[in-house]
Amino acid sequence: MTVEQQADTTPTAEYSPKRWATLAVTLFAVFMDMVDNTVLNVALPAVQEDLDASSAQLEWSVAGYTLAFAAAMITGSRLGDQLGRRRIYLIGLGCFVATSALAGAAVNPEMLIISRVFQGVAAALMVPQVLAMLQVDFPKSERPKAMSLYGMSLAVGGIGGPLLGGVLLEADLFDLGWRPVFFINVPVGLAALIAAAVLTRESRVETRESFDIRGTLIATVGLISLLFPLVQGRELDWPWWTFALMIACPVILWLFVRYEHRVIARGESPIINPALLHHRSSLGGLLVAILFFCGMAYQLVLTVHLQTGEGYSPLRTAVALVTFTVGVGIGSSVAPQLMPLGRRVVLLGCAVMAVGMGVIAWTVDHYSGSLEWWHLAPGMIVSGIGLAMVAGTLLTIVLAQMPKSASGAASSLINTSIQVGVATGVAIVGTVYFTFLEDRHSPTDSAVVGLLTVVGLYVLAGLLAFVLPPGRVDVSDADDTDDETDHDHAAATAGPALPPEAEPKARVAP
Repeated sequence: MTVEQQADTTPTAEYSPKRWATLAVTLFAVFMDMVDNTVLNVALPAVQEDLDASSAQLEWSVAGYTLAFAAAMITGSRLGDQLGRRRIYLIGLGCFVATSALAGAAVNPEMLIISRVFQGVAAALMVPQVLAMLQVDFPKSERPKAMSLYGMSLAVGGIGGPLLGGVLLEADLFDLGWRPVFFINVPVGLAALIAAAVLTRESRVETRESFDIRGTLIATVGLISLLFPLVQGRELDWPWWTFALMIACPVILWLFVRYEHRVIARGESPIINPALLHHRSSLGGLLVAILFFCGMAYQLVLTVHLQTGEGYSPLRTAVALVTFTVGVGIGSSVAPQLMPLGRRVVLLGCAVMAVGMGVIAWTVDHYSGSLEWWHLAPGMIVSGIGLAMVAGTLLTIVLAQMPKSASGAASSLINTSIQVGVATGVAIVGTVYFTFLEDRHSPTDSAVVGLLTVVGLYVLAGLLAFVLPPGRVDVSDADDTDDETDHDHAAATAGPALPPEAEPKARVAP
C-alpha cells in the first residue's frame, strides 16, 4: 500500500491548513539531529579537560551517537509506520530532550557516552517520521517546496553545529564550559514538543508487520565487535581478544544474513532483506558508502589539532570547519547534472575528496605553528565539492536496479550504511591519530598522519567504486506515472543523511 493510499484510509486524508506550520515544527528534529551530530566536535578538548576523558572515551562520545542512530533508524521508521508517526515522533523528541539534559549534566565520561548512545536512539525514533509525515501532509504540487525546506534544514544544521558549539563555548554561559552545547536542546526541544503536540496529526500504515528485534541485535553486536576493539585496543595494549572480536565481526554479520533469510522463510518482515544485496548496484553502493563516509572522521583530527596543537579557540575552529560547507554548496549546484554519468562521478568524487584532504594535510604541515583558518579553506572547499558529487550519485545508483517496491528499503539501507561508515571512521582514524599523539610524536605530525589515513580511505573507496555497475544512469521522469507514489514511500522511509535531490527514479541505461 502506498503512502497516498494509506492517507486516504486514515483521519489525515484531508490536507491540513496548518501543514506549513507543522512542517516548520517537525523540521526541528532534522535540525537538532544534524547539530548534535557535529556540535560535540569543537567541544572535545574542553570535554577531555573537564571530565578527564581518555582519547578512546572521546571517540565513543562521538561514535556512540552515530552508531546508535544507525542501528535504530530502520526500526524507528517501522515503529512510526505501525504505531503512528506522530506518536513516535513525540516520544523520540521527548527522549531527545531528556538525553540532551543528561549529556549536559554528565559527571564523568561514562555518563556522557551512555547519554550520547540513548540520544542517538531518540534521534532514530524522531527523524525518520519527518519525511513520512511530509509525504502524507502535503499534496504533490507542494512537496518539492517542502522537500527543499527539508534539505535546507540539513544544510543549516550541518553548518550550525560547529558554529553553535563554538559560540557557546566562547560565551562560557554561567561558567558551564562545554555543557550548554547539550543544554540548548532542552528549551528548544520542549518548545518544539509542545508545538508538535498541538499541530501534528496522526498517520500510520494499516498493514501490520513483525518487528525484527533479534535481527537488529545481531547486526548491532556485529558492528560493536569491530568498533569496540578498534577504539579500546590501543589503551588496553591490544590483548588477543581484541583481534578475535574483529575477526568475529564478518562471521557475526554472515550469521545475521542467514538469520534474515530464516525470517523471510517464516513469512515475517526482516530488518534488512538479503535479496537487496544480490544486486551489484546495491552491494557496491553500500560498500562504497561505508568506506567513503569513514573519511568524515577528518573532523575529529582537525578539531583536536586546531585547538590543542595550534591554539585555536572553539569559535575559530568552527569557522575553519564551516568552509567545507561552501564546497558542498558549490558541488550541489552541479552534481545533479553529473549524476547520469553514474560510476564515473563516484570515482571522480572520491579522487576529489582524496586531493582535498591531501591539500589539507600538506597545509597543516607547511604552516605548522602559524596556521590560519583561510589556509585550510582551499582544501576544505575542494573536499566539500567531492562529497556533494558522491552522496547523491551513490543513492541514485543503488536505486537504479531496484524494483519500486524495494526502493524504500534500499534507500534506508544506504543511509544506515552512511551512519555506520561515520562511526567506523571515527574508530579507525581516531585510533591512528591518538596512537601517534600518545607515542610522543608532535601534534602536527600526528595530525598529518591522521589526515593521510583519511586520504587512504578515499583512495580505497574510489577503487571499490569499480564494483558499481558501469554505464550511464537514466534519471528522467519517464516512468513516474505508474510508480510515483511508490517512490514517495521510498522517500518517506529514507534516512536523513542524503539530500532530497538524491532520490530520483532511476534505471541503468544501456
